[in-house]
Amino acid sequence: MPPSTPRTTLDRLRTPRRFPKFLKAASLCVLIAGLLSPLSQAVAADTSTAVAANDYCGGQCSDILPPGENGNATLAQILLNQAFGTQPSHAEDQLGLYGSLPSGSSTLTDAKINDFFNDASFGVASNQVESTTKPGGRTDVTIVRDKKTGVPHISGTTRYGTEYGAGFAAAQDRLWLMDVFRHVGRGQLTSFAGGAASNQGLEQEFWRNAPYTEADLQAQIDSATSKAGARGAQALADANAYIDGINAYIDASDSGRYFPGEYVLTGHKDSITNAGTIDHFKLTDLVALASVIGSLFGSGGGGEVNNALSLLAAQSQYGVTEGTKVWESFRERNDPEAALTVHNGESFPYAARPDTPQGEALPDAGSVTQEPLVYDRTGSAATASATSASATAARTSLTSAKRGMSNALVVSGKYTASGHPIAVFGPQTGYFAPQLLMLQEIQGPGISARGASFAGLSMYVELGRGQDYSWSATTSGQDIIDTYAVELCQDDYHYLFHGTCTAMDKVERTNSWTPTTADGTAAGSYRMQVYRTAYGPVEYRATVGGKKVAYTTLRSSFMHEADSIIGFQMLNDPDYVNSPATFQSAAQHINYTFNWFYADSAHTAYYNSGDNPVRASGVDAEFPVWAQAAYEWQNWDPATNTATYTPASAHPNSVDQDYYISWNNKQAKDYTTASWGDGSVHRGDLLEDRVSKLVAAGGVTRSALVKAMADASLADLRAEDVLPNLLKVVNSSPVTDSTAAAAVSKLSAWVTAGAKRTETSSGSHTYANADAIRILDAWWPLLVKAEFQPGLGSDLYTAFGNNLPVDEAPSAGHGPTGSHAGSSFQYGWWSYVDKDIRAVLGESVQGGLSQKYCGAGSLTACRDALISSLKEAAGKTASAVYPGDDQCSAGDQWCADSIVQRTLGGIKHGKITWQNRPTFQQVVEYTSHR
Repeated sequence: MPPSTPRTTLDRLRTPRRFPKFLKAASLCVLIAGLLSPLSQAVAADTSTAVAANDYCGGQCSDILPPGENGNATLAQILLNQAFGTQPSHAEDQLGLYGSLPSGSSTLTDAKINDFFNDASFGVASNQVESTTKPGGRTDVTIVRDKKTGVPHISGTTRYGTEYGAGFAAAQDRLWLMDVFRHVGRGQLTSFAGGAASNQGLEQEFWRNAPYTEADLQAQIDSATSKAGARGAQALADANAYIDGINAYIDASDSGRYFPGEYVLTGHKDSITNAGTIDHFKLTDLVALASVIGSLFGSGGGGEVNNALSLLAAQSQYGVTEGTKVWESFRERNDPEAALTVHNGESFPYAARPDTPQGEALPDAGSVTQEPLVYDRTGSAATASATSASATAARTSLTSAKRGMSNALVVSGKYTASGHPIAVFGPQTGYFAPQLLMLQEIQGPGISARGASFAGLSMYVELGRGQDYSWSATTSGQDIIDTYAVELCQDDYHYLFHGTCTAMDKVERTNSWTPTTADGTAAGSYRMQVYRTAYGPVEYRATVGGKKVAYTTLRSSFMHEADSIIGFQMLNDPDYVNSPATFQSAAQHINYTFNWFYADSAHTAYYNSGDNPVRASGVDAEFPVWAQAAYEWQNWDPATNTATYTPASAHPNSVDQDYYISWNNKQAKDYTTASWGDGSVHRGDLLEDRVSKLVAAGGVTRSALVKAMADASLADLRAEDVLPNLLKVVNSSPVTDSTAAAAVSKLSAWVTAGAKRTETSSGSHTYANADAIRILDAWWPLLVKAEFQPGLGSDLYTAFGNNLPVDEAPSAGHGPTGSHAGSSFQYGWWSYVDKDIRAVLGESVQGGLSQKYCGAGSLTACRDALISSLKEAAGKTASAVYPGDDQCSAGDQWCADSIVQRTLGGIKHGKITWQNRPTFQQVVEYTSHR
């Protein structure tokens, strides 16, 4: 088994410059000695604890969640980590397992799976109990933590006690993170944690999309629980018990002085006198947290204004008729070559292009301006880094290219060696320290599950396993957000609503900050302001046909952030979920946009969730429409933001298909997603190609499916699926230029070797085929520009780039996921390049672009353009391609790609080698069923 923290795998992150003086203070040793004493919180282990009997997985369920379960650290532990790199117990003991899979997967067997994953069986063997806690001194709940990972196994004899224990355990492991994100959800992070530019951007990104008042948050609780009958009442009781558990830990850790040290470093607590407070949690905090998670991972749609701008640019370049054809060919709404999750040919029409669009409200050329969010900047809020962070936050929140992430590989028992289904699946939620997710097992009346939940929302397991079934999700991205053009009246802050001039509702947040030990950003402040209408928040202003309008975005989950709690409650209930049908029924109660997957000992299933609004006849979901009754969602009630939604049968769904793959690709035939890029080349193809071959051969095992996932996680999508045809064009005549010829030789050798981004050996921090990788990283944006900009023109090329980024290489800081985030190759022009190059080569293309772009269709001219751009790329040094950042020196290719656990607290972890893989991941194969 690989060591939990191999120093050949994990590089120490640099200590921020603001800490050394603090650490050199003469009182440091005294301070640490004084703070170390209260760290032990558990009573002696109860060795009578036995492995649960209600487990039907037969030891064949595994999971992993880096860096580690423990996301809390006292001030002493933080200081030791910053000074010497020491880690609190269980803070990173899953990072080494996770990071070593790329080098270890080639020799993987079923017996070795738990060399890289945790045993996810229910319960804890008596000789593996590390600690036993009776939270709050209660007799109806026990938290047992295991020696290997420190995961909490919560068992209760009453429902209240069980949920109280879940809240207590969540606070033990993630209190600081939970506090951070309840402030993010309220748009108040900078006042709480400091004014760093990244904090400013984070609160702005989320508050723009969910500008709720405290009354709004409470109203969502009341609505979600009151309309769900007995389950709603139970959810409310569960949430209250969960909150009580969190607050019990806050009180205990405060009085015992083992609370997270970040509260001292950010000025909320005094390390000497213990003065200061940690605010108790309340129910509305959970809704604020849910709004962040839902916005980040489960809200497909938006981008209609950008779509309109690129359509107008296309029509300006080519004329209305031809320009519309060009636009539609790049949009790829229903590309016949796209990888599908439901691949049996069944059609699930949604958001299709109407024959005769109605109510479109396209802006007048040059009239669109983005609605400002930030006002009255003072001090450090007015710096260039602060305004840049604001611009990035706005782009991220307003684009349809949402963070998709997550993948799933599920194979029917008909094609496995055992005859039982196998699944390898999980969400890519980024890499943070501490992690956004936390592991837990919950056993109590009406609850029996183990898996991952978002910190602060862990009253139920959100992704994981029950007694005889497992489930997981990927982001789906179908369109549940529409843009309306509200006609202004009286002034810029009144609009026509059903014929009446109505005032917009102004919601504000004023934040200010001063320097702290944790964040030395100079004092500053600003005010965030959002105008809300019945049709949602104002995002842009423009004119349409000369009339002044505000463009607003209406999301079906807006004011309904808490509704999904019922679906998660059902997934945790062993008396509810016992079959594919009951699993799908539970998923139907989740209003966020996700793909849900299921496996038990005999069946597999899939369901696409989300409140998909039924649009008025003739409305094209791609573009803004007039805010008029004729173009509203069917039966839309503006007071509650409810409408008629498409029935469950209209959502892509399936039971016992031969296999399912998902990597945020297209769900099914005729089911249009909001984001661009569902074409002939998608990262879903990396899974499709591998899993389909396994299924065709039969006898699939858990290790074989893990290998397929791991192999895809190291693949460069561009190199595997597009580069071979690019080389065909280049090699269509002898390459006589020595620079180009050398580059072609290196690229060809890389393709022959498998087109992976892998180290020469584990821990070498040097890629095999490093030159070829550097060349392609440099070449891709150059070749795309050389191929398409001459034909599209610079304006349309730029506009399409705003709809879909050109590239998302692992080292890229310009893609939707940013740098060092692992997740790569979701958004890019690989399908456009693939289709265009195949057309130039004279190969068959289904759903091709409306014209040929590379060399205007001439193979010779296309080849010249590619070779010219290749020569330029080959001449770029590693330092130019990988310019360095706060983590890496310029020219360090491996480091530029590497995954970093982005710090959300005081503890830092090491880098791991790049892999494009779920953050939390399960490997499951059930042997029996109830």
